[in-house]
Amino acid sequence: MANIGIDIGSQNTKVAILEDRKILALAKVPTGFDQQVSVKKAIKLGLDKAGIGMPDSAQIRVTGIGRKAVPDISTNEINETMSAAKGAFFYFPSARVVIDAGAENVTVMKVNEQMRVLDFATNDKCAAGAGSFVESMTKALGTTIDDFAKSALQRTEKININAQCVIFAESEVVSLVHSGASRADISGAIHEAIADRISALVRRVGLEKDVVVMGGMANNVGFIDALEKALDVNVLVATDPEYACAIGAAL
Repeated sequence: MANIGIDIGSQNTKVAILEDRKILALAKVPTGFDQQVSVKKAIKLGLDKAGIGMPDSAQIRVTGIGRKAVPDISTNEINETMSAAKGAFFYFPSARVVIDAGAENVTVMKVNEQMRVLDFATNDKCAAGAGSFVESMTKALGTTIDDFAKSALQRTEKININAQCVIFAESEVVSLVHSGASRADISGAIHEAIADRISALVRRVGLEKDVVVMGGMANNVGFIDALEKALDVNVLVATDPEYACAIGAAL
């Protein structure tokens, strides 16, 4: 029997189709104003990728920030912390700290070997939504997210980004550009600032190996490098990390 997990995020709606704990297909579409339309598009795309029609007995579970917006599609909700924990354990049963870093929200969970969430912490400042913060900075610098992330690894000078708000941070970045700071150094500073805020959340719940990172920011090499330095541990990154919560919802 196929299970369908749906993760409705602020930027993208992700779908994972699983059968007997095996991934049949993963798909995503931008989250539009009408979230039911976005979910239906994502499910159709996933089913097309899997080469199957909608199974009559499919279990559909929904998670994410928009999980209450699609009652006609599924009333079987799973909260974000549980779907993240299940998604992390799907890849890494050794997970003890799970970091779910998406476009707007960052959640850090402490879990035990039974996958029980012992404690969690979330970002509470406007710029701490890691993905949207990086996206805003790349637009200010006229580059792509991928190039911006990679450039952080070429940092040669340590500079600081002190602003917590995206608007003030953009002004700070413009000032750094005018002062002659390189794009690599600015990128390194931005990723370090994000990693420092998230590492503070990790320490709030308690740092313990293994640390698993998921969500769209897990694809950002500059962020992962900065986070490992901030925590002083190697972190594990799930395959297709932006789909981990959808996978967790499907399990």
